[in-house]
Amino acid sequence: MKWLQSYPREVKIFLVASLISSMGGSLMWPLVTMYVFKILGRTVTDAGLVLLVMSLGGIAGQVLGGSLYHKLGVKKLIVGGTLLNAVFLVLLPAGSSNWHLFIALMGMVGFFNAMPMPAIQAFIGFRFAERRAELFNVIYVANNIGVALGTALSGFLAQISYHMSFILNGTTSAAFAVFFWIYLNRVQKDEGPLHLQKRKQAPEGLGAKLLLSNVSIYLFIGMGSFFLWFGNCIWNNGVSPYTISQGMPEWNYSILWTLNGLLIFVGQPFVLWIKRTFAGSSESQLTASAIFYFLGYVTILTLHNYPGMVLAMILTTFGEMLISPAIPAFISDRSGKAAPFYLGVVGGMGVAGRVVGPYAMGMLFDWNGLIPVAWLAMGTAVLSVSFFLVHARVNREARLSLGSD
Repeated sequence: MKWLQSYPREVKIFLVASLISSMGGSLMWPLVTMYVFKILGRTVTDAGLVLLVMSLGGIAGQVLGGSLYHKLGVKKLIVGGTLLNAVFLVLLPAGSSNWHLFIALMGMVGFFNAMPMPAIQAFIGFRFAERRAELFNVIYVANNIGVALGTALSGFLAQISYHMSFILNGTTSAAFAVFFWIYLNRVQKDEGPLHLQKRKQAPEGLGAKLLLSNVSIYLFIGMGSFFLWFGNCIWNNGVSPYTISQGMPEWNYSILWTLNGLLIFVGQPFVLWIKRTFAGSSESQLTASAIFYFLGYVTILTLHNYPGMVLAMILTTFGEMLISPAIPAFISDRSGKAAPFYLGVVGGMGVAGRVVGPYAMGMLFDWNGLIPVAWLAMGTAVLSVSFFLVHARVNREARLSLGSD
């Protein structure tokens, strides 16, 4: 772990806290469709409806969180949002006997889970500006080590109690809120007001309408994210019910996500080779990401069995490893003090894909199983590649224009 030695102590502590938080989250998220389908006895379309409501909450949380960064400040957004997320997670078991209450609680979980995200990304980008691209990737890896550990337990915990997964997730979310409260208080005590927290430092002269007019920063990358995360819903609303319908135990599905988390750690040398060889810029990394997702969906369509799902997870994981750090790095580099706003907008567009995806794929699965779901995912991957190519071209022309000036 020599690569960690070059980072300050606060980064190492931050990585451990992120790992624990993501481990708690991964106890639950792969199992939502299974819970609705198996425990509540609802259709996959109903499971898609739950995820749709949760994602609508996520869109509102992302956009509002990014917009309020300079008004409320880092501490209120991160600590308050994370703590409220913990409260609604712990309340989820109460909704098992009331379908409408369960949907409402999932909407609140989606909102408060998403609201702190732009603030966390912006705070990292501002505080560690010189190494933010590298740090976004390191935190992403740490989060997914937590995912590997959590998903390794999730399938087994589900066989004991799904409600236990919800409560453990809420507990780790509360612990993450306490960590941020202590950490941000220490930063504030040592260095004065948190960086870019004061309202006078906010880009008040730039209204939302003017910020949105700069489409090269957010529109094409946001549309590419929309279709990419739309297609990624195939795992919860195609593969997950397919494994159940084939008589596979829950842990078979959780193993796929454990593989995802482990590969994000051990596959870093391969992804670094891709970046050095084919995808040096964040724009080209986005395009390469969508291509990997497309290849994964082709695999599911042609080999709709468990080994095929394992291979598809490997391919789509490489796609995830390329896109997840690239988006916050690009926006932080290009938008300066307006980064929280654009992080919220692009994040909201990505979450919007998760709004449309689950319900559409749930209906397709109820109609004719896994095959039409895989075809739809392939189509969205093609659209994602197209938008990322446009994004790359537009921003290449913008850089050339700036260079000529």
